[in-house]
Amino acid sequence: MALNIKVGLIGLLDMLKFANLGKVRKQAIDAAPANEITAEYKINNFAKEMHPDFQELVVDQIIDHGDADARSFILKRADGKPAAYFRAGQYISLKLPIGESFVTRPYSISSSPEWTKEGKLAVTIKKNPEGFAADYLLANLKVGDKVIGSEGLGSFYYEKLRDAKNVIALAGGSGITPFLSMAYAIRDGIEDFNLTILFGSRTENAVLFRKELDDICAATPKVKVVHVLSDEEKPGFEHGFITAEIIQKYAAGEYSVFICGPEAMYRFAAGEVAKLGLDRKHVRRELLGATKKVWEQPGYPQDKKDQVFKLTVKQGEKEIVCDCPANEPVLVAIERAGIKAPSRCRSGECGWCRSRLTEGEVFIPEETDGRRWADKQMNEIHPCASFALSDLTLIVPGEYY
Repeated sequence: MALNIKVGLIGLLDMLKFANLGKVRKQAIDAAPANEITAEYKINNFAKEMHPDFQELVVDQIIDHGDADARSFILKRADGKPAAYFRAGQYISLKLPIGESFVTRPYSISSSPEWTKEGKLAVTIKKNPEGFAADYLLANLKVGDKVIGSEGLGSFYYEKLRDAKNVIALAGGSGITPFLSMAYAIRDGIEDFNLTILFGSRTENAVLFRKELDDICAATPKVKVVHVLSDEEKPGFEHGFITAEIIQKYAAGEYSVFICGPEAMYRFAAGEVAKLGLDRKHVRRELLGATKKVWEQPGYPQDKKDQVFKLTVKQGEKEIVCDCPANEPVLVAIERAGIKAPSRCRSGECGWCRSRLTEGEVFIPEETDGRRWADKQMNEIHPCASFALSDLTLIVPGEYY
């Protein structure tokens, strides 16, 4: 059945105008001068301030934490501008030239977001005998030295649409830093949730930020701290490790669990938290970091342990060949060779170091395999969480800042 539609003169003109729209636009473009656009837009400038490609920071103050074997570095914007704002719990990635190497290291921000208005923030670094960058920074970084930092990164922060109003934080050692920032943010009225920190330390003297935490608890009833000592039994302290029983003792109502600490703590806490029967969204953990003993991971071929392979890195027109030990992440071999490569989280999560593997085989622990499905099909890897099982050829992007 035919459908008759009457179109008035005005409607017909509109249809003709629409049909000629492409031609009209092309004529306008062809007639316009090919000058560079120089206009600045306030919203774009504001976005750059909030999310800069990098921040040049200068060490303004160093605070020694004595028996805790840690130091806090107060960093200020070198240009005097406000520092990039961050969510309490996020980390900053520092770019460091160490000898012939260019390395990055992520450190949780331990100060309140309020400090950014004054152009500063703080990171706290604990002595790590097995580490590389941490001990170098503790021994060499001085007041007045400059470092390059990213904006605040990561998703380890409170989100009311996802997290319960009550948060139980499990902290070990320097893993207290993101929770200290959260506690400051609650005190300063920036965040609004109830935070109970179960803080594991070896001894009372080794407790990091004891005074700061006590002062925050005195300033707001929304923050509570329970100290758990593994090597001492003392009145007023829990003893042992942070178990499911201790968590349940201090939890109330619906709650989320946030975890941050050394790798051994993650391993232990995973089993204890599993006993609580929480929804998956209510269990959050900070970056796990690079796997330390990859040969202990399920599925690792034991005959590859301790071997040293050859790594060919293609970066633009450059091609560099270097050694690549099987026992450490591929990214470490890249950095040791003096190659400037992008990286941030060093935990397989953010994808900033994403590179294409064109030859060879790697082992990627399941717990740190943060690749997208498509990347797995296209043989893209995160070098920070990949371990060589043979000679490799890798196409690595240039650094982003």
